[in-house]
Amino acid sequence: MGAKTIAIETCELHKVYRKHLGRKGKPTLAGLNLQIFENEIYGFLGKNGAGKTTTIKMLCGLMKPDSGSARILGQKVPSRDARKLVGYLPENPYFYEYLTPKETLTFYGRLRGLSAKERAREWDRLSLDLDLRDIADQRVRGFSKGMRQRLGFAVALVGNPPIVILDEPMSGLDPMGRRRIRDLIVRLRDEKKTVFFSSHVLSDVELISDRVGMLVNGRLHRQGVMDDLLATRVQLVEVVARGLEPHVAQEIARTAFRTRHSEESDHFSFSDMDQANAAAAEVLAHGARLIEFSPVRESLEDYFVREQVQVEVGV
Repeated sequence: MGAKTIAIETCELHKVYRKHLGRKGKPTLAGLNLQIFENEIYGFLGKNGAGKTTTIKMLCGLMKPDSGSARILGQKVPSRDARKLVGYLPENPYFYEYLTPKETLTFYGRLRGLSAKERAREWDRLSLDLDLRDIADQRVRGFSKGMRQRLGFAVALVGNPPIVILDEPMSGLDPMGRRRIRDLIVRLRDEKKTVFFSSHVLSDVELISDRVGMLVNGRLHRQGVMDDLLATRVQLVEVVARGLEPHVAQEIARTAFRTRHSEESDHFSFSDMDQANAAAAEVLAHGARLIEFSPVRESLEDYFVREQVQVEVGV
């Protein structure tokens, strides 16, 4: 396989917001280096104030860094050529309140330079993808947070840009709305697009991301493929056996931290893989059936919290 094409790249991005009387505050970005590849979903993590939204605004050309640089598919940011390549959903999308969704997408289609036929096709495509047809002629001023979020996502996709940058795209959505957005993000990747998104809903990030990066104090603290990051730490191993003699079950239970017995099987939970393996061997050695041997891996939320705590306590 050839080298992957870099879709989004930052080099030593620095940004410091000024406090009162012109005094500089703590750096929001302190030398951020990122490389996002074409045709991947990249989850951008960090607690409030870590610099996620600042990074996103810089990539979209809405804010300039104090130093450093960024490129979108090789185009320098900010520039007109780079902006043409990006679809952007802000955390709190703003709309003209007296327009309808159809009028809103027509407006942004004009900004993209689309013809009337192209704008009509975009409405047909996006209204179906984002479930906007039933509210096509309603004024935006009466929309809920979730409805605004769906419309904002549609705006980001007008013109079919190859790079989609999303700031908290699941914000304000109910479970069905979140699932629709997750499915749409995966479909964008299947269509060979690159999706870079931030989210506090880490379960959603874990479900769909190819890689994730964790921002701490304005720097990239951790980055990697999801399976690699979460594969190293087993929190729990569940062992289920059937046909164990009571005295054997009691012996195995001595090393388990939790046990449960039902009419048909014995359930053991271990916090140590070696103990779980030994228990499974005992089950088989005594002629019983091993029904289940299930390591429970660390979740992305567990990983994020653990890494954040280690940074804060200086481990």
